[in-house]
Amino acid sequence: MKDIKRYIGKITLVNRMSFFAGLTLLLFLVTGCSAPPEKLGDLDLVKWRNDRGGCKGERTALEPAFKNEQEKMMGKLADDVGTILGKPDIQQLGGRNQKFYVYFLERGPQCDDIKHKSNARKVVLKFNALGLLSEITFQTLPLQ
Repeated sequence: MKDIKRYIGKITLVNRMSFFAGLTLLLFLVTGCSAPPEKLGDLDLVKWRNDRGGCKGERTALEPAFKNEQEKMMGKLADDVGTILGKPDIQQLGGRNQKFYVYFLERGPQCDDIKHKSNARKVVLKFNALGLLSEITFQTLPLQ
């Protein structure tokens, strides 16, 4: 009789563990697999993400909207910014565990080969050692 109770107790424990594992997986799928946003204020993020390297020229028209929304991005994690804006055209590591994301705003030599130095307008996002967006600058000088 004791063996039967012990067996039933093990089945119940296994069922409980399976239920919680399934529930955890379901929550992960629901929260972790959401699509990136399509807009941030007036900034059309779909157009931004689809204009890799600024080669289609769409980011140039989006620059004013980007400037209006840049304060909303400050303090966000690098992964979150990457989800919002899409994969950066260039990603660089700096000193003291800093990270830089570069997005080109216009067509330039980078469209033929991303490794070419480019004077094309670009926005550079600087992340601090904690991975939080700390600075946004607009530049034309080639990257170092």
